[in-house]
Amino acid sequence: MDERAKGRRLAWSTAIFSAATGLSRVLGLIREIVAANYFGARGPINAFTVAFQIPNLVRALVADAALSSAFVPVFSELLEKGEKARAWRVASTVFWLFLLVVGGFTALFILAAPILIPPLTGAYDDLAVTLSQILFPIVVLIGLFGIVTGILNSYEQFTIPALTPVFWNLAIIIGLVIGVPRADTESGKLYVYAGSIVVGTVIQFLLPLPWLRGLDGRLRLALDIRDPAVKQVFKLMLPVMLGLGLINVNAVIGTFVASKLIDPQLAPTAIDKAFRIYMLPQGMFSVAVATILYPSLARLSTRGDLVGFRATVSSGLRQINFMLIPSAVVCAVLAEPIVRLLYQRGAFEPGQTTVVAGALAAFSLGLTFNGMMLMLNRAFFSLQTPWIPTLIALAVLALNTTLYAIFYRFGVWGIPLAISLANIGGVALLFVTLRRRVGRLDLHKIARSFGLVTIASAVLGVVAYGIWYVLDSALGRSFAAQLISLGVALGVGGAVYLAVCSALRVREMAALLSLRDRFRRD
Repeated sequence: MDERAKGRRLAWSTAIFSAATGLSRVLGLIREIVAANYFGARGPINAFTVAFQIPNLVRALVADAALSSAFVPVFSELLEKGEKARAWRVASTVFWLFLLVVGGFTALFILAAPILIPPLTGAYDDLAVTLSQILFPIVVLIGLFGIVTGILNSYEQFTIPALTPVFWNLAIIIGLVIGVPRADTESGKLYVYAGSIVVGTVIQFLLPLPWLRGLDGRLRLALDIRDPAVKQVFKLMLPVMLGLGLINVNAVIGTFVASKLIDPQLAPTAIDKAFRIYMLPQGMFSVAVATILYPSLARLSTRGDLVGFRATVSSGLRQINFMLIPSAVVCAVLAEPIVRLLYQRGAFEPGQTTVVAGALAAFSLGLTFNGMMLMLNRAFFSLQTPWIPTLIALAVLALNTTLYAIFYRFGVWGIPLAISLANIGGVALLFVTLRRRVGRLDLHKIARSFGLVTIASAVLGVVAYGIWYVLDSALGRSFAAQLISLGVALGVGGAVYLAVCSALRVREMAALLSLRDRFRRD
């Protein structure tokens, strides 16, 4: 398959995955809008934000992407070799071992929470402890979901796992709308929020299970711990766990720095609200590309096809840049109107909008590089050499922590700025190291695409901001007026971006145009 055909196939698969993921991310934003309306960004909601950090960190360390990233290469390799029965026996063993080990760890954390949580908070200690105890069981559920997702992705089934967060978000939104108004106290409202997340996670885990039935095997009760493939999963999981987990450790440390050294009643949640907006393009585009290409990379690595491997990594990086650079520019130049439209109502006050917008603009600097890091990490994991990105993640953690110590003095936006700068450093290290490992990665093509897309994105930023400014001045700031001014600015700016990319002959446009033609034929 030539490069253009691969690009068209990637664009089609990415479009389907992005649509499913995009729907869940939009609902995630609606969830955050509803939560912001009830809780704002100042006050006890910061106890929830801090409480969520520990289970979320452990989820990243031992569950979710870490477990799936270690599992997929081994499972895919067994399928590639025709050992389907063994592959499913390995999957079943990993499933039950994870349930037993992490289930026990969850029970220990719930008991130890009164000791572990208070040193990490700047306020609302008791509330944060109880909320963390309610939330911690999601670690087990998300880990098991990660195994199921890994199986489906290995069979190149991406849509169903991408849609399950839709129902997770719907469950939380329904829980908030029905439960919060009936709670008598602020802490009671936050308990409703936490309980809704747990219920939503149960639903998320159960939904994809029926789609396993049509595959080559099934999950069953098995504990074949002597199988070398099982040992290989957990052998890979340790560095993958550290590599992916350390990225999340950066964010957790940032939250604690914000709580202890900036403003415990505003900073943690302000950063989190900005992060949720930042994750919309991240989830729709870079996660889509990396997830879709990951099984292919694992198979190419198994075959020893380094030419195809390098071409696939290069194509993925260029597609990520094509979609995330304009998203980063939009998040930077229109940060305040975006935050105002999404959050500013109910308990969320105008002063909080300014703080969250500053954090979003700072996050936007590292948006593209965060997506590239995800792609490059998956490349190393597919090569089953995960210790390399783990060591790089340690270096990035050290850099990020140093930057926190410098930039927290700037206020809330200093924390995401530190994260963005560390992401840039991480991409440089990963790229150079991967190139040494597999050979040339078409740096010329990647740099050319990056430069041309940056030029087109700069034009997008100027046009979008200018249109928004004129319409905002003319229409005012009612909800409908904001929706029109921001929507028109984004629509026209997006059209201008595509036109400039076409004029500059950005190669990734060809895949997009072929996708348009395919939709027309269908």
